[in-house]
Amino acid sequence: MAPSQYVKSLVKVVLVEDNPLVRQSWAKLINSMPGFSCVQTCVSGENALQVIPSLKPDVVLMDIFLPRMSGIDCTAKLKMLMPKTPILMLTAMGDPELVFMALRSGADGYLLKRTKPAALRAAIQEVLAGGAPMTGEIAKCVVQSFRRAEPRSAMKVQLSAREEEVVILLSKGCSNKEIAGQLAMGVQTVGSHIKHIYEKMHVRSRAEAVARYLGSTFAI
Repeated sequence: MAPSQYVKSLVKVVLVEDNPLVRQSWAKLINSMPGFSCVQTCVSGENALQVIPSLKPDVVLMDIFLPRMSGIDCTAKLKMLMPKTPILMLTAMGDPELVFMALRSGADGYLLKRTKPAALRAAIQEVLAGGAPMTGEIAKCVVQSFRRAEPRSAMKVQLSAREEEVVILLSKGCSNKEIAGQLAMGVQTVGSHIKHIYEKMHVRSRAEAVARYLGSTFAI
């Protein structure tokens, strides 16, 4: 394969992180993953808004705690400029309220900074495929928060029996592949069901669908 063809096949990642040591470490990690390239690092939200739109990356990794403009505010602004570009939030702590705020801002996933390299690679691949990856610890925390909210009966959206089975497994943090295995159907069929669920619920992500299904008071 010609070098130019190889470069075009790389997944372009932009990292927004103010800590220089963390920024260098994550950029090096991303570049070490086959098929991925950290094409730019940004030191602040303001810096990100200036340079990211013209780069047209495949995915953005966004630190939630940035000086002046937070990662949440930066995500909301970037989504207005680049609505189809997936943004994964990065944080050192799993606070449900921060997760909710990030998702409301338009974030497509939420990962802890101690996520292992293989899990990071899988998360980027998942978000590029239309998923909404979350570190297991984050997902568990969010679902527990949902379950302390209003009962599921508050949901007025009518799902088919199969769609309800799918959304129940989504609430348990299952991936499309895991759902396909448990329900004995193809991965593409699972994706089709999830798409219909999103349309019926008027949501854009798994987390929002789970929140709606479990009757959470979280505004979507």
